[in-house]
Amino acid sequence: MLKVKLTQIRICIIGLGYVGLPLAIAFSKYFSVTGFDLNKSRIKDLKKNVDYTNEVTSSILKKSKCSFTSKLSDIKDCNLFIVTVPTPIFANRKPDLGPLKSSSKMIGSVIKKGDTVVFESTVYPGATEEVCVPIIEKRSSLKLNEDFFLGYSPERINPGDKEKQLSNIKKIVSASNKQTLNLLVKVYSKIIKAGIHSASSIRVAEAAKVIENTQRDLNIAFINELSILFNKLDIDTEEVLKAAETKWNFISFRPGLVGGHCIGVDPYYLTAKAKSIGYDPKIILAGRELNDNMPKIVGKRFIDKTRSLFPKERNLKILILGATFKENCPDTRNSKVESLCNYLVKRNCKIHIFEPNINSVRMFGQSKINSPMKNYYHGIVYAVGHDQFKKYSIKKMRSWTKKGGIIFDLKYSLDQSDADMRL
Repeated sequence: MLKVKLTQIRICIIGLGYVGLPLAIAFSKYFSVTGFDLNKSRIKDLKKNVDYTNEVTSSILKKSKCSFTSKLSDIKDCNLFIVTVPTPIFANRKPDLGPLKSSSKMIGSVIKKGDTVVFESTVYPGATEEVCVPIIEKRSSLKLNEDFFLGYSPERINPGDKEKQLSNIKKIVSASNKQTLNLLVKVYSKIIKAGIHSASSIRVAEAAKVIENTQRDLNIAFINELSILFNKLDIDTEEVLKAAETKWNFISFRPGLVGGHCIGVDPYYLTAKAKSIGYDPKIILAGRELNDNMPKIVGKRFIDKTRSLFPKERNLKILILGATFKENCPDTRNSKVESLCNYLVKRNCKIHIFEPNINSVRMFGQSKINSPMKNYYHGIVYAVGHDQFKKYSIKKMRSWTKKGGIIFDLKYSLDQSDADMRL
């Protein structure tokens, strides 16, 4: 591909989730683009201009020149393959590279001499070259940097965020040689207005991505631990944080539930790699362990307070506002709200979940309601800060609770005087 002109590039985006679809739509303005996904129902929806992730509107899909397919035969003419498949973890918290390996096998069956493959999925340093390349080489009988070329450009999409869009988030780009790097910088520069950062190696780019979310996980874990301590000391955490924020270099975070398929997963990729080379991380997993335990801590505080207010109620009725792993998105993968619900149910609570971003009758095995009931709940957990919830007045929310019912504001979305509980 090194001698190919930009106008001759034909891109295939493999994986059309919240990362791949916006990428495909953006590139289709400048290149011939085919979006590939094994999920046939997903392809069917996209052809009808429907995106269940809510990242791309129907009008944008309708105007797009991007084609969608689940057939390998439709992508054989492409010469730049960009992989955006998920990188989850197993139940034992070990990296699950299954989707990445499957994609590599598939690419190996269609790749040709001169083609380039770029991975955007979050992995540990070395995974792209140590895991993906050998699979592609074996399946295709082609050699890296002789017959095909490699790039790594980690995704930085922020689901549900309408301000930090693909084009205005700076992009890290790396490649297996300088010529490929130069080409990929030109390709990505077409859609990234915020600028490109060229990493010196693929391993550097992989490491940069995985530590971004790990750093955030650790910062929130620190604040979560402080909230536990301050609660025991009968000190208001929010007041402490506001006071500390008066110093110019204090980094502002708030305590809360930390899940999702990025922050709640990426630290395990980094620590798995560390252990594979004989290093036992001291800090990373401590933060993850604390954040994984927060649903239990939140649940206990909420139950203790609510039962003290309604001592004669055997089965507390609880309203959960929001179930996704973050605000304004329909994604519940690794949502810690599920863990919170499970904790409350085991303690004889009747749960109603109000989640306007997802259409379903039940969620996490509990009743999902279209609107809260009036004068019904002993307590409300404000679990996810959806924009829709912020439109409700405190008077409206109070109308949903019984007299004396409480609101636990996990997202610091209410005025401090309106929240009965905070972390």
